[in-house]
Amino acid sequence: MAQQAADRRNKTEKKDELVERLVHINRVAKTVKGGRTMSFAAVVVVGDQKGRVGYGTGKASEVPEAITKATNEAKKNMVRIPLREGRTLHHDIAGRFGAGKVYLRTAPAGTGVIAGGPMRAIFEVLGVQDVVAKSMGSNNPYNMIKATFNALEGINSPRMVAAKRGKKVGDIVSRRENSNAKMAIEEA
Repeated sequence: MAQQAADRRNKTEKKDELVERLVHINRVAKTVKGGRTMSFAAVVVVGDQKGRVGYGTGKASEVPEAITKATNEAKKNMVRIPLREGRTLHHDIAGRFGAGKVYLRTAPAGTGVIAGGPMRAIFEVLGVQDVVAKSMGSNNPYNMIKATFNALEGINSPRMVAAKRGKKVGDIVSRRENSNAKMAIEEA
């Protein structure tokens, strides 16, 4: 009996690990024979603040129902993003979806999350602590989120690059440091 209660508590703790952020709510009107029917569309971002994040959209006649639908979809669509030192991105990258364009840059420790609107919500639930992001083009939250995810899914960690090339991680990381040193010598 006590074991079952402990198991139930552990299950609820696992569910609480996910952080949810409501990004946008939109009131939508559909014109029908009898007049207009109002409904609400919601966009939610869900993450575990350890490198997993997902987004979802939901539409219903009531706001809480729309948020619940969006949250459930976001939990289904979660992806893992590799982070450097658990706080920032591995490299700079651009993403695009429709007219929405975003540019994500790594940042040194202590910079914080410098991003606006929907991108800030994504980085907070992803667990990124230092990043500089710029949105160009559309400021539509749907397109900004999809463009940000397009960029995040294109991030490669040194381990992933090493596996693709059939080399060791040390070879790739040291080569990058050596090329930076060569460029510094050439500039001097």
